[in-house]
Amino acid sequence: MGNQLDRITHLNYSELPTGDPSGLEKDELRVGVAYFFSDEEEEVDDRTPSDCGFTKDHSPTEEEPFSVSEVEYSAFCSQECIFSKLRENEDLNVYSVKTLLTMCKPGDLLELVGTAQPPHWVIYEHDDQIIHLHKGEIRKDSLLEISGGRHGRIVNNRYRFRPLPPDLVMQNAVGHLSLRSEEICWTNSESFAAWCRFGKREFKAGGEAHSAEQQYFLKVHLSGSGVHTLVFRSLEDMIRERRRVDASGILKELSLVNGGKE
Repeated sequence: MGNQLDRITHLNYSELPTGDPSGLEKDELRVGVAYFFSDEEEEVDDRTPSDCGFTKDHSPTEEEPFSVSEVEYSAFCSQECIFSKLRENEDLNVYSVKTLLTMCKPGDLLELVGTAQPPHWVIYEHDDQIIHLHKGEIRKDSLLEISGGRHGRIVNNRYRFRPLPPDLVMQNAVGHLSLRSEEICWTNSESFAAWCRFGKREFKAGGEAHSAEQQYFLKVHLSGSGVHTLVFRSLEDMIRERRRVDASGILKELSLVNGGKE
């Protein structure tokens, strides 16, 4: 992570009431405030290799895979692992976009990564075409054109849910093309792409009824400082915090379990 742990960033928030998506408020459900990060985290602009955290020895023209410095995670719901990004258990190497395109199949989940920014997730369609949530719109673009110097990888198995068949994944993605901010119920590219692949309403903003019994635990594996465990009331809240950590390298002190370290 380098000096990212010492860097403070200023984030923009908007407020959205949350509660039972059915509209019925039960005694055990409380209406709260969810903080949604602005679309600035979804900017995919032109970056140089150094902007994306790649050294001069690893330019985007190279074909071999290599690793980047990044935070590792695992996540649990009701003691079941639902998400894993651990180098000891999987290949976290990244590839140039040209190489990545030779590995993809329709319906694959792709992740574009860089330093000090949240990853950008897309659904691969065919050739170099992808569908993604970008700048408040669900759109189709060329992966080569929107990669902005980032490298990428296939992340079909990052979430441990059962995937939909590829044709249904594509149906989900294509069926939402051209929707704009006021019509979109996902707060970032990852939530949209993951919903397309798994079809779970928990990836939608406000799509999950909050209850005292249901909690999500995010284990953040930071080099040199152990494992920090954070607790959340919804999958979407957990995703937003994890992406915030990816962008800033800073852990919030709120919602830490048992002091946060293990």
